[in-house]
Amino acid sequence: MSHRVFNFSAGPATLPEPVLRQAQAELLDWQGLGASVAEISHRSAPFIDLAARAEADLRQLLSVPDDYAVLFLQGGATLQQALIPLNFAAPGQVADYLITGHWGQTALRQARPYVDARVVASGEASGYRDVPPRSEWRLSADAAYLHVTANETIHGVELRGRITTDAPVFADFSSSIASEPIDVRDYGLIYAGAQKNLGPAGIAVVIVRRDLLDRAGHPRADILSYASHAARDSMLNTPPTFNWYLLGLCLRWMLDEGGAAAFGRRNAVRASRLYAAIDGSDGFYRNEVAPPVRSRMNVPFFLRNDALDAEFLHQAGERGLIGLKGHKVVGGMRASLYNALPDAAVEALIDFMQEFARRHG
Repeated sequence: MSHRVFNFSAGPATLPEPVLRQAQAELLDWQGLGASVAEISHRSAPFIDLAARAEADLRQLLSVPDDYAVLFLQGGATLQQALIPLNFAAPGQVADYLITGHWGQTALRQARPYVDARVVASGEASGYRDVPPRSEWRLSADAAYLHVTANETIHGVELRGRITTDAPVFADFSSSIASEPIDVRDYGLIYAGAQKNLGPAGIAVVIVRRDLLDRAGHPRADILSYASHAARDSMLNTPPTFNWYLLGLCLRWMLDEGGAAAFGRRNAVRASRLYAAIDGSDGFYRNEVAPPVRSRMNVPFFLRNDALDAEFLHQAGERGLIGLKGHKVVGGMRASLYNALPDAAVEALIDFMQEFARRHG
C-alpha cells in the first residue's frame, strides 16, 4: 500500500484517514444492506436516519440553536452567494458587503444581478493584507444583510471578533467552519462549502435563522428557495448522497476528537508555530498579512528568491508534502492547516522549510 502524504491543499483538502478507511470498508456493503450508501434511495429509512444524525452532529459540533435551520445543499459556496440575495433581499434592496479578499469579491459579483450591493469597506488598497478598521465601515441604514467572509482562503486573512450591526450578518465560513467555537447567534446565516473542514466537494452546509426564511426575496423557482429546502429536510430533489455520508463521518470524527473547542486549541498552536518559523527565517520566508488578522487555516508565504519556488515545491513533494503551491491570484506558497491535517504534517513542513533555508540561504 502506498504511503499517505501530508496534504496541505486548500480544497478539496485532506480528509481524516479514519473516515476514508471506514468509507472504504463500507463501500460495497453499508449497514448490512448488501449495497453501497451511494446506491440506495435518499428516501429510504436508513438514509433518512443518516441525514438526521448528520444534522444532530453538526448542531452539537457548532452549538446550533433550535431556532436555526440546517440545510445540506448542492452547488458549493458560490451558488449560495447567488441564492442569498434571491432569498433574503427584495428586488433593488440594498445589501452590504465587506470585501477582505478574493472570495468576498466573488460573493459581491454573484449578488450584483439581484441587489444594490454596496461595499462597506475593502482591503484592496492593502493588497488584501489587512482588514479595514471597523470605524471606517460605511454600513447602510436599510441593508437587507451584511455579508462577510470569515476567512479568506487565498489571501490568508481571517476576521476576528464579534460584528455588531442592525442588519443580520451573513458569513462565508467555508475555510474555517468548526476550526474553533463560534456563537451562531452572532449570525443570521452561515454557509460553507464542505471541501475544506467538513468533508468532500459537492455539498454545502447552510445554517440560517428560521425567521429569515419568511422573507419574500425575489420571485424564484422552488429549487432556488431556502425555505422550500428547509421544509423538505434538504431533500427537495435528490441530494449528493455519498458526499452527505462522508460529511457525516467527518462530523462524527470531529466530535470524537473533542469538538470545535479541541480543534480551536490545536489550530491556534499549529498556526502560531508555522508563522513563527516564517517570521524567524531572517527574511528567507515572509508572510505579508497584518499579524492581527493572519488566518489560522490558510498560511500564504513567499520565498525571498522566487526563482527557488519550483525547487521548493519539488523537494517538498519528495518529502511527501503536497498542495503547497500558492493560488494563482497571489503566487508563492500556501499551507492550509485544516482540522484533518495531522499535527505531524505541520512539524514536517517546518523542519523542511528550515532545512531548505539553510541550504539555499
